[in-house]
Amino acid sequence: MQRLPTDSDRYGHEPASVLVAAVHGAVRDLVRRRWGESGLPWAAFLTGAADAAITTADIAAIDAAVLATGHRYTASALVSARERPDAYRSGEPESAGPFGFAHPDAPSAAADAAGRALVGVGDNVVRSAANVRGVALYVRSSEEVIRLMQAGVPPGSIAIIDDSGGTLTAPILEGFAGVVCAGGTVRSHLGILTREYGIPCLMNVKLAGVHSGDRIELETSAPARTADSYQRGIEMPACVWKLPA
Repeated sequence: MQRLPTDSDRYGHEPASVLVAAVHGAVRDLVRRRWGESGLPWAAFLTGAADAAITTADIAAIDAAVLATGHRYTASALVSARERPDAYRSGEPESAGPFGFAHPDAPSAAADAAGRALVGVGDNVVRSAANVRGVALYVRSSEEVIRLMQAGVPPGSIAIIDDSGGTLTAPILEGFAGVVCAGGTVRSHLGILTREYGIPCLMNVKLAGVHSGDRIELETSAPARTADSYQRGIEMPACVWKLPA
C-alpha cells in the first residue's frame, strides 16, 4: 500500500503546533483505514470512493477526540492577530471590558445627515439589495464562543472577529446577522462559509472606534470584491458606519 504524504513531504517541515499535528495525524489514519477497507487503487479511491467512505460523522469524531484532550483551537484561530498586530490592536486595554480595534489606516469622517459616522472599510463578500444593520459583538476567544453556544447569540448581532479562517466562530456562525473580519479576503475560509450560509460579511476590514454594543451598518449593497481586483490592486471599499445610539 502506498504511503500517505506527511506535512514534511508537502511543506518541508512538520507542524509547529502539537494540536495541528494531532489533527493531521488523525485524518491521515482515517483515510488510510478507509482506503484499505475499500480495496481500491489510491487514484480510484481519491477521485470517487473517498467521498462516501469518509463521512461527516468521522470528522466530527476526530474533532471530539481532540477537544476531549483539553486542547482548544484558539491558537490557530488567532494566528492573524499575532502576525499582523497593527491590524488587530485594541484602542484600549482588554481589561477595560468590551473593546474595539484601532486600525492605523481606518477611515474617519463627520457624521452624515442620517447620523452615520464612517469607522471602517473592507471587502464585501456578496452584494445584497440593502445594507445590514445590527449590534456589534466582539468574538475574540474560545471562551466567548462557548458562552454564546450556551446562552445563544443575541438576535441582530454583527460579529467582529480577528481571523479569516472561520475556525473560532464556526459553531455559532449561523446566529449572526452579519460578520466583520479584520483579516483575509473574500476567498478566505470565512468568506466562503458566510457566502454559503447567506450571512452578510465584510473581510479585510480596517476598523476603529467600534465597541461591543454599538449599533453599526455594513455597506453590503456595495459591489462584491473580485479576484481580478485583488490581482490588479484595485480597491473596492465597502463601508462600516457607526450609528447613533
